[in-house]
Amino acid sequence: MSAPNSVPAPALPPAVAQARRLSRYLARMLDSQPWLAEALAASIERPLAEADLQRFVAAREVLYGGGDGALRPALRQLRMWTLCHLIVRDLALGAPLAEVTETMTLLAEVALRHAHDVLRGALVERYGQPLSPTGWEQELLVVGMGKLGGRELNVSSDIDLIFIYPEDGDTGGRKSISNYEFFEKLGKQLIQALAEITEHGQVFRVDMRLRPNGDSGPLVCCFDMLENYFVTQGREWERYAWIKARVMLGERWPELEQLARPFVFRKYLDFGAINAMRELHAQIRREVARRERANNVKLGPGGIREIEFIAQVFQLIRGGRDTALQVRPTLKVLALLPERGILSEEAVTELSTAYVFLRRLEHRLQYLDDAQTHDLPERDEDRALIAEGMGFADYTALLEVLDAHREVVSRHFDSVFGDPSEEDHSLDATWANARDTEAATNALGELGYRHPRAAAERLAAMHASPRYRQLPNNIKSRFDALMPRVLEAAATTPGADDTLARMLDLLDAIGRRGAYLALLQQYPQALRRVADLMSASRWGAQFLTRHPILLDEMLDARNLDNAPDWKTFRASLSEELETLEPDMERQMDLMRERHHAQVFRLLTQDLAGLLTVEKLADHLSELADIVLDLTLPLCWRRIKIRHREEPGFAVISYGKLGGKELGYASDLDIVFLYDDEAAEAPEVYTRLAQRVSTWLSSQTAAGQLFETDLRLRPNGESGLLVSSLESFRSYQRESAWVWEHQALTRARFSAGDRAIGEAFERIRCEVLCMRRDLASLRAEVLAMRHKMRDAHGSKGEEVFDLKHDAGGLIDVEFLIQYLVLGHSHDHPRLTGNLGNIALLRIAGELGLIPADLAAACADSYRELRRLQHRQRLNERPSRVAPDEAAAAREPVRALWRAGFGG
Repeated sequence: MSAPNSVPAPALPPAVAQARRLSRYLARMLDSQPWLAEALAASIERPLAEADLQRFVAAREVLYGGGDGALRPALRQLRMWTLCHLIVRDLALGAPLAEVTETMTLLAEVALRHAHDVLRGALVERYGQPLSPTGWEQELLVVGMGKLGGRELNVSSDIDLIFIYPEDGDTGGRKSISNYEFFEKLGKQLIQALAEITEHGQVFRVDMRLRPNGDSGPLVCCFDMLENYFVTQGREWERYAWIKARVMLGERWPELEQLARPFVFRKYLDFGAINAMRELHAQIRREVARRERANNVKLGPGGIREIEFIAQVFQLIRGGRDTALQVRPTLKVLALLPERGILSEEAVTELSTAYVFLRRLEHRLQYLDDAQTHDLPERDEDRALIAEGMGFADYTALLEVLDAHREVVSRHFDSVFGDPSEEDHSLDATWANARDTEAATNALGELGYRHPRAAAERLAAMHASPRYRQLPNNIKSRFDALMPRVLEAAATTPGADDTLARMLDLLDAIGRRGAYLALLQQYPQALRRVADLMSASRWGAQFLTRHPILLDEMLDARNLDNAPDWKTFRASLSEELETLEPDMERQMDLMRERHHAQVFRLLTQDLAGLLTVEKLADHLSELADIVLDLTLPLCWRRIKIRHREEPGFAVISYGKLGGKELGYASDLDIVFLYDDEAAEAPEVYTRLAQRVSTWLSSQTAAGQLFETDLRLRPNGESGLLVSSLESFRSYQRESAWVWEHQALTRARFSAGDRAIGEAFERIRCEVLCMRRDLASLRAEVLAMRHKMRDAHGSKGEEVFDLKHDAGGLIDVEFLIQYLVLGHSHDHPRLTGNLGNIALLRIAGELGLIPADLAAACADSYRELRRLQHRQRLNERPSRVAPDEAAAAREPVRALWRAGFGG
């Protein structure tokens, strides 16, 4: 029975009453804070927004009289209301994890900003504004680390902060102090305003140990000091910590991010991060075991930290090259991994589901008493509350699901961080004692090497070399773990001796690059694919040795399945190049890296038998066109005196690129045309042509794109580097040699101003359709053919030159060129740059050559190109045994006789 004249407390909303049973903290707050029940009743129907938090602070400040004295109670009651709101929303109304973590992050941001503004105002009033030596006002940048930086803050979390200011100097007031002193005072006051425990509790515990030099370092530091620390003292675990760093206060955050990014994200693939994070995790595991905290859902086996490590190790490895991976939230990082072939969709689904489950469980542990705990409870009463809060009938049912999630996480963690080299290998002694040539010879002979003595001598020389002996210990241990596996992998391939020699060349090239050794050490499947590549193609082996950054491509088996999406590739590369503007050196490297990666993907598909020679050439030609088209605007921007926004300029391709028959190592035969009446146009476009040629052919740290050959321009090497459309037309109609018209049959527009490309095509068709005397044309074509055969053909019958000998590729090409030049006047269909096989078919349909012979010759052309491609893959001359090409050669010779009568 209630007391006389007493007013009964209003009934709690059902959701609040339900949550109160599951959270002792909520019950205590409701009992001790009369205002809270009404505030919750008014807010729990929807998530809190930043504006809600700001209005609450403003109202409480008015209540407490404003000023510095109102700061602490206002912020603490803000935190109390926000946390209780979340407890009800989560436990009773099913709020998603994202709402809980985002609301806690907003709480931290609002509290930090408000405390900063109040406290800085008081300091400025006393000391004046902090200024740089040149008079620019300075600010404190507050960097949120960990879950705060990732917008993943848990409900009873502390916050990890770092305080930074841009430049040293002094304040501008009458009582002047240094900027360092000013910001140190501000930092200390901020920490007290948030972390001090008062009768209203505290807002957040503040952890400053992630700052440079930790607890022993200064509380605040300037940009210069931070940069110097990154360069000289930054440790591997700090890179991991800075992945989630986010500037929460301060307008000069882009400068800080630019300063930190090279420290966190390496320019090249960084597989050494796996070992560093493996060691960090081992330290955590040892600490957990020492404290007997295996039931810690954050740090224990299969816990939250292991999922974070899985996501973040791939950020460290690849984030420098793949900027999309520089996002902070764990679930967003995981979601990016399947499309890159790093983890399977199934693995990411399992990890993401486990992450959400573990984070929800973490929150329910903390809801009990608002304690920063991650340990499963010991008391039966608490276990029952946690199980109910998670939606289980009892604690046993909860544990069953929890253990299943932790087992899944541990399995995926071990697959990423497990160290294959920890297991002993049967060939460890062979490499360790490699200078014992006799023993190594016997061991290699047993593995099946045909020339074990030569291989053993190479191993002995490598083992004794100063280059190997001077390796740092951490890299040497990786090298030693890898070598036995290299010997084994090479032995299982065709041509094991050649494979081993090529793999040793690769190891010699990357021996001091710990990241590449770590990749091959960590991923046996990548080592297996490298061995297969080395066995299949000498050219491919040398390409990989020159560009070891491509080792990453060996990890993704999907490269065999996916046809190139050139539209997406072009858009992506263009966007990346724009973000690097105006850093020309990095742009040149990026273009080379992306081009080489695409070539390498095509190579792996080619060696797997998934591409015909024709399809491969189409892809390589389209890739070259993209590179040319993206190069032009980058070079144009660097012409200092430009008379127009867009250049009236085009690149015309001849030869292999013009005929879309580009090979892996083909030069680019290109001609530059312009259409521009400006007086300065010839000079400006000559500079542009020079820049384009230099851009393509320069050797940078990332290698070279293409060798360029500009000799097919009008008047060859003695002619101008660029030609106007009109002068090109005049030259082709009035001065060009027959061989230049032959070359024109395979020419096409590749890049630049499309209108110029269309005008070029009209000129090309006009020239090809000129009426010619067939007898004199035949004589000139034959004379050129004999000249080439005498210069380049084989001199005997022992070998057949696939390109230059009678019945070879040049015969097919010259015959088609003769037909195009001789008959396009009457049959304009022949002017199409459709490729030699299509033109053979058209000539047969027109009755210019026997149709059946045209079809047989087309098949021969395919076979001769296939044989030539096979030879080039292993860097052999384009010469084979005569009987190997006899069947393909005969239709070509027959067609030659039909076309030229001899």
